[in-house]
Amino acid sequence: MAIHKIILASFQICLLIQFSHGATKERLFSDLEKGALDVTAKPSRQGVLDAGIDKLSITWKLSSTAKTQASFKTIKVKLCYAPVSQVDRPWRKTENELFKDKTCPHKIITKAYNKSSQSFKYTLERDIPTGTYFVRAYAVDAKDHEVAYGQSTKEAKTTNLFSVQAISGRHKSLDIASICFSVFAVLALLVFFVNEKRKAKIEQSK
Repeated sequence: MAIHKIILASFQICLLIQFSHGATKERLFSDLEKGALDVTAKPSRQGVLDAGIDKLSITWKLSSTAKTQASFKTIKVKLCYAPVSQVDRPWRKTENELFKDKTCPHKIITKAYNKSSQSFKYTLERDIPTGTYFVRAYAVDAKDHEVAYGQSTKEAKTTNLFSVQAISGRHKSLDIASICFSVFAVLALLVFFVNEKRKAKIEQSK
């Protein structure tokens, strides 16, 4: 009898886990309240930004049109790829199913919800790839489910975008060291030839 109870309990736990997992998978981006948060992202300078150096001044606040704010518990701010940087890159593809969506893989900050205006200065991470971006903020409920969002661009994601240049892997100090080594090698070669020429003259004079 005890064994049957254990088996039944295990079966029920498995069903509960599968149900919870399935419920998470079924959550759709199109079901979220659009524009519930007003979001802005202002780069620290004009032109292409450098990963690991430049900053974004990000602000977000509750929109006057928001309807689901009663369920907001947390705000998750993320860096997202614009459509132009998703072309031919399936690992950045936008999907309606939230658990599949790869539009916003870069976490910026997570903060408790506050209906007043919030701000954060974000230094672009060193591992941010080259691309064109915007910022999106998700409003999350007590179950850690996204329920609404706002972003720093329009729905078409073609305005208020900014570009980032990734770190190339080379550093100025490495370039300087390379130049110094090259100069040293040339000087060493010249000294070698001068010494050889002197030795040859000495041998001839004998």
